[in-house]
Amino acid sequence: MNFTDSAEGKGKGKGPLRYVCGGSVTDHTMDNKLSYGDKWRQMAYDEKKAAVDEEMKRMNRLPANSSYAAHRLRVLNKVLQLMSIQRTVSQEEELELLFASLSL
Repeated sequence: MNFTDSAEGKGKGKGPLRYVCGGSVTDHTMDNKLSYGDKWRQMAYDEKKAAVDEEMKRMNRLPANSSYAAHRLRVLNKVLQLMSIQRTVSQEEELELLFASLSL
């Protein structure tokens, strides 16, 4: 069995496209984003805030000089800011996409 990132056979299977038995390629990129977006819509405000707070705690446990952690903390703070204000429908959809991309 061969796992790769693309149909050309490059990579080691770390991306969303993978060969599976039979040689077909599956793309799980949108599957995850849709499920996280659905999860976000179904969560109450307190649950959303708790999920963001938990991720912030996790990021604070990473090394202080981690650029990944610093960037993710900025994004999480922005999510909290956006959650605290009244939003239009389009802003709510944008926030859902942002939350989905965080994969909390």
